[in-house]
Amino acid sequence: MKIEGNILIAECTAYDFKEMVEKAKIKDWLKSISAFANTAGGTLYFGVDNNGGIVGLDDAQIDSDFISEKIKAHLDPIPSFRLVPHEINDKKILEVVVDAGNLTPYYIFMNKTRTAYVRVGNESVQANSHQLLNLVLKGTNHSWDSLVTTERAEDHTFAMLRNAFAERTDVVWDDKLLISLGLVTSDGLLTNAGLLFADYCNLRQSQIYCTRWNGLEKDNAINDSEYQGNILHLMKMGLEFIKANTAKRWYKLPQYRLNFPEYSERALEEACINHLIHRDYTFLGSEVHIDIYDDRLEFYSPGGMFDGTSIQDQDPLSVPSVRRNPVIADVLSQLSYMEKRGSGFKKMKLQTSLLPTYTEEKKPTYRSTPSSFFTTFRNVNYGLTESDFEAIIDSELKKGQWNGPRQTTERLPENEEGYQKRLPVNHEGLPEKVTRKSISPSAQRIIDILQEDASISISLLASKLNISATSIKKHLATLKDMGIIERVGPDKGGYWKVHIRK
Repeated sequence: MKIEGNILIAECTAYDFKEMVEKAKIKDWLKSISAFANTAGGTLYFGVDNNGGIVGLDDAQIDSDFISEKIKAHLDPIPSFRLVPHEINDKKILEVVVDAGNLTPYYIFMNKTRTAYVRVGNESVQANSHQLLNLVLKGTNHSWDSLVTTERAEDHTFAMLRNAFAERTDVVWDDKLLISLGLVTSDGLLTNAGLLFADYCNLRQSQIYCTRWNGLEKDNAINDSEYQGNILHLMKMGLEFIKANTAKRWYKLPQYRLNFPEYSERALEEACINHLIHRDYTFLGSEVHIDIYDDRLEFYSPGGMFDGTSIQDQDPLSVPSVRRNPVIADVLSQLSYMEKRGSGFKKMKLQTSLLPTYTEEKKPTYRSTPSSFFTTFRNVNYGLTESDFEAIIDSELKKGQWNGPRQTTERLPENEEGYQKRLPVNHEGLPEKVTRKSISPSAQRIIDILQEDASISISLLASKLNISATSIKKHLATLKDMGIIERVGPDKGGYWKVHIRK
């Protein structure tokens, strides 16, 4: 907490101010203790007014003993807390530091009733039934997706999941994987996660609503669709709706075609996955939304940050990955849809930044409330004219970043001296009389895919093109030698960058 002069800056989600220790109205400040323990922890300052002004306490020692006694008498379980006295300009204040608890919910017991509170913005509010359910799950070390249903595995099929494993992994499918992945219990019952991955998923909250709006606001819908069921089906249909309702420019270069997509397909896939994985499935009557406008695309899902914080108050690229639904997340990690390490925010930023028309002002942005999460992508082509695209291409071509051979020898019959004639080369290092040929359709398809997913694996490329991994490696080597693509970083953890070349 920053102190400027006689003022603490400022009351917020993690801090609360009380001018004095209200001994006749202890619930007024005990609810802050409960809320901090139930959410992400926080600090309560006594001797500070609502504006952050330091007014001080008459007897900090007596107040400290009283606070400690009442917390132990009226909070169950008793949260971890510390009392820290401070003296600022001869005025004494008390700092009560409350740690985020693992034994939630932390109730206040008074007048034969018990009430739990949570932190919402800069207020401590009574937890509703939905919030209580999540607190109970957290306190019992359970997640919603791990809860066992009454559905039997023998009554369901998992063809979509099996096919996804065949396409995206080198793992040979075995029905025993359903148990090891946490989708089915040893007794043959589906967990909630298992029901989400079953071909026929009857969970009504497993839905996704997609809308293409006319203009920049929710005014008139051009196209809309609603999907329900299996989480893999929802992801596929959501991405197909996006693809059908967004545009892609392209520019024909002498050897290959360069695309100018409005959005990165891989970044959108990451966002769609995150909103399906991390949404709060205990919310009924709410679903994931995809809203497409002329200038942006927005994902919404019910449920804010799992730790109770606000994403807009943090650096998204440094936020650790905390999983509300670890079973679902683990399955999609096995399918290489997401990584077990690192943040999806970083991947979304990287993939978007590789688009030819990207500028820093059009980076993905994030916003959360206690009950919702939003991811917004800017249309990187929005507002650009034909001359803008030509200027971007000309600028890249003038950089002269040709990384191919600087000189090429043409095979000619040996002359009387027994040596081959070396042809003169132009400013690009190519023989003046040699005309470059266009690349193969497979190589062009590889370029198209790399522009959409720069970190795609060779095995997945091979699966998408239905050719061998050896052929993929040969195409990549050729495109690399031609200077059309460049490998940035290591084989694992790096990515491909597509250049503009004549």
